[in-house]
Amino acid sequence: MFRAFFPKPKWFFLSAVLWFIFNLFLWFYGGKDWGTMIGFAEGYSQAELPIGLTRIWSPQFLWFYIWYIGAFAIFSMFWRLVARHPWHNWSIWGSAFIIFNVWFGVQTSVNVNAWYNPFYNLIQDMMSQGGGDINLLYQGTLTFLYIAMVHVTVAVINLFFVSHYIFRWRTAMNQYYTAHWAILRTIEGASQRVQEDTMRFATTLEALGVSFIRAILTLIAFLPILVQLSSHVPSLPVIGELQYSLVWAAVLWALFGTIVLVLVGIKLPGLEFNNQKVEAAYRKELVYGEDHSDRAQPKELKSLFKNVRFNYFRIYFHYAYFNLVSIWYSQLDNIFGIVMLFPSIAGGLLTLGLFMQITNIFGKVREAFQYLVDSWKTIIELLSIYKRLKAFESILHSP
Repeated sequence: MFRAFFPKPKWFFLSAVLWFIFNLFLWFYGGKDWGTMIGFAEGYSQAELPIGLTRIWSPQFLWFYIWYIGAFAIFSMFWRLVARHPWHNWSIWGSAFIIFNVWFGVQTSVNVNAWYNPFYNLIQDMMSQGGGDINLLYQGTLTFLYIAMVHVTVAVINLFFVSHYIFRWRTAMNQYYTAHWAILRTIEGASQRVQEDTMRFATTLEALGVSFIRAILTLIAFLPILVQLSSHVPSLPVIGELQYSLVWAAVLWALFGTIVLVLVGIKLPGLEFNNQKVEAAYRKELVYGEDHSDRAQPKELKSLFKNVRFNYFRIYFHYAYFNLVSIWYSQLDNIFGIVMLFPSIAGGLLTLGLFMQITNIFGKVREAFQYLVDSWKTIIELLSIYKRLKAFESILHSP
């Protein structure tokens, strides 16, 4: 699954994580100021970022672009020397391009969040003071549209690229399995695993991986801002006064939802795995029946379909209470952020702009912490596919 597309997967992913942590440490402990060595003005990294498109070519961003490309170039050269791999460019530079687009999307969200405060405060001032200059409203709206259009354009480009990335990964797995087809063909459901499971595995894992990276980058970008905004929300309902109140609220609420959904959905991966087994057995007998008149007899088909029905009914039952708990949590989540602000709203501590900014950023941080909550159904599907492909590959590594 992985060795077909990535060089030495275990060491590759471990080195990628360590290289990311190392670069993150360097960046936040002085590296973001090193742009002065190539001509950026002194103090550029502490300058307040503009709201709007000019932010994406500000000195802070330009220096990050240079750093990012350089870091991946070093990583790429290292792995080209360590292990020659036919999919090197797609697995490393393709991943780098996707990660950059995810980062850019997060930064766009930060840009929009910064836009909330002055724009909605402007609306509040005009409503309370009997009016104002309408051109300021048009200018503020245009600023948002410019940011949104760039965000959408980059997102569409990324979707197009990701489609090709996934197909290349599927191609790599397909080539790997077909090269060993003489051995693998004897396994039950071999054709389905090569044709369908490789595609589903690459698609599902890519979706989960991108979501996970987005969650991490969202936390890195938004948590410091949420820490600052927590000063405007000194107390929470029931709990009372609490330092970094919004951060604690987001973490504890997401942790609660994650634990609950993991517990109620713990049986689902095994059921999904069994479902593919009984479906494959039923399909295989039907295929044999197309060419051999003595196969796919009604009695045998009835027995095989009985297994399919039994497993589906179990899945329906377990998904019923899983979906119920999941929907309950989602509905509570819709109002959780606003409820946390009730004491500050009642105490007159928030302007409309701050309210909009805090609810937006609080939602982003909550969503990032709720990665497992939002992705649990997809994780269940991935686990079932992984089990099938793992069992499929095991014959290649058996003594």
